[in-house]
Amino acid sequence: MTGEFEKRYDATIGVEVRSLPFHTNLGKIIFNVWDTAGQEKFGGLRDGYYIGGQCAIIMFDVTSRITYRNVPNWHKDLIRVCENIPIVLCGNKVDIKDRKIKARSIVFHRQNNLQYYDISARSNYNFEKPFLWLARKLVGNPDLHFVAEIPVM
Repeated sequence: MTGEFEKRYDATIGVEVRSLPFHTNLGKIIFNVWDTAGQEKFGGLRDGYYIGGQCAIIMFDVTSRITYRNVPNWHKDLIRVCENIPIVLCGNKVDIKDRKIKARSIVFHRQNNLQYYDISARSNYNFEKPFLWLARKLVGNPDLHFVAEIPVM
């Protein structure tokens, strides 16, 4: 979630919140990212975290079929609380050879008019793309782009 890959994975319990700043041609934009637990036993907690959400990334693991099967449930819960927000679907771990969900099988985004990106947290492949797409939607400017941070002298 920070752009830094952590080798040890601990499943999220409840919610983890981090600020992710991006510098754009229009100024700085900060995403307050709420990483909610995907496990069903924590499902009742998620609604409270969704309230007031302005956009969302639904992420699943391409090496685990069960996570993709949960996408419709996560999406339904999300739009029940946050009706008209921009949503991106991301398939994570695309750098792993043992991919269980092939690209041609990923169709939920097309059926539900969502943007989709293959990403890899480990290699940072496409890490910024979902955030750029969301930033453009939130600001209402398709010409917005990320720029390198200008060092303070």
